[in-house]
Amino acid sequence: MTQTASSGIDELRTAIDGTVIAPHDAGYDDARQVWNADIDRRPGVVAQCVSAEDVRAAVLFGVRNGLEIAVRGGAHSMYGASTVDEGLMIDLSRMNQVTVDPETKRAWVGGGALLGELDAAAQAHGLATPAGTVSHTGVAGLTLGGGMGWLTRQFGLSLDNVLSVQVVTADGRILRAAADENPDLYWAVRGGGGNFGVVTEFEFRLHEVGPMVQYGMLFWGLDQAAEMLRTARRLLPTLPPDTNILIAAISAPPAPFVPEQYHFQPGLALNVVGFGGPERHEEVLASIREAAPAPLFEFVTPMPYTALQQMIDEPNGWGHYCYDKGSYFEELTDELDQVIVEQVARKTSPLSSVLIFRLDNAYSAVGDDDTAFSGGRSPRYAMFIIAVCPVPEMLAGERAWVRSFWDALQPHTLGIGSYVNAMSENEFDRVKASYGEEKYARLARIKAEYDPDNVFRRNANIVPAQPVEATA
Repeated sequence: MTQTASSGIDELRTAIDGTVIAPHDAGYDDARQVWNADIDRRPGVVAQCVSAEDVRAAVLFGVRNGLEIAVRGGAHSMYGASTVDEGLMIDLSRMNQVTVDPETKRAWVGGGALLGELDAAAQAHGLATPAGTVSHTGVAGLTLGGGMGWLTRQFGLSLDNVLSVQVVTADGRILRAAADENPDLYWAVRGGGGNFGVVTEFEFRLHEVGPMVQYGMLFWGLDQAAEMLRTARRLLPTLPPDTNILIAAISAPPAPFVPEQYHFQPGLALNVVGFGGPERHEEVLASIREAAPAPLFEFVTPMPYTALQQMIDEPNGWGHYCYDKGSYFEELTDELDQVIVEQVARKTSPLSSVLIFRLDNAYSAVGDDDTAFSGGRSPRYAMFIIAVCPVPEMLAGERAWVRSFWDALQPHTLGIGSYVNAMSENEFDRVKASYGEEKYARLARIKAEYDPDNVFRRNANIVPAQPVEATA
């Protein structure tokens, strides 16, 4: 394969306006690097595209030469879907333009843009769309799988706010997909991941947000965690849509607002974000203080929405060794709380965490089958168990912790399926279970139409449906 890729590199350089980088070129090691330092792959060629036409030429080059294709947006794929050994990496990072129309509250976002770039452009007009919680994450990978964060209870998932996409398909077509054009493809890319082509541009619906929001973090030690979780499960379903609370099992940071004796101590935090003004935010905090045991410390302040979106960038920075798994739960229960408290005590890296999102309101206003999202829309909790290690020697033990934690959760979950953005392995049974039989079958039929040879398979893969043979 390497010989095939090298022999055609001049052809690819001629075909695209962007930069083509081979293993012997300067800058190759930087070009192949991805966010998770545990992933160390060596593509045969990297195509840094600058337009949909470049992407089209790169896809056709890869198909013509029999190269396995990986698509790199923000390079945050936990299991390394955005890179490949010996094949072709299509790098969209230079396609990071964001154009905002404040009158229509729309944003057009390049397939290589990061969340922080979208946030900054939209917030210049007091607008935002639901996104994740780490600003150096790629818009494309997050959105194609779902996209949940601080605004999900108000405005749904990232994919719920996609109005149209531009897609380069495996046969080199450049298509627009929206409710009024290629509606099957539009349905499939909103939750079906990168299975159907390379999305080179998104059109998002924007909402009035910020620019200032209210933030509070209250932190309890593990000896108080079970009682705190009981308080949270009573409170969370009653919150107004303009308030969101993220439950986080973390180690207390060595921040100025944290008393020194609690630095790096494991515990559970409620991260409370209010979009409805300081008075309402204070009412929510007061209800927590009244119902829960006294926290070890708390930090309450207004902050810019863009700062909220960047708050956990550093502990989730590039160069760490990472692994994760996730599950859905209908309710938090005493039994589930006990598993959480017991398992959190076993983590060893101070950077590892467990995040629990409450999904309801706008999330549940969308029908189960309105998009291809890999999760039901009934009110629920989504949990992410995330191993983040500063050195490679820690990862094996922390990965084992994530897996044992996930196994212990299974009697309490909504099934073996999970959010496809939280799969560290591409396991066919779990991918299929995540979508369910009927939705997966529909996705497989659409996959067969747009990518019958499974060119785009470095993802939570949907296998193309086989044609039904005619009978006599």
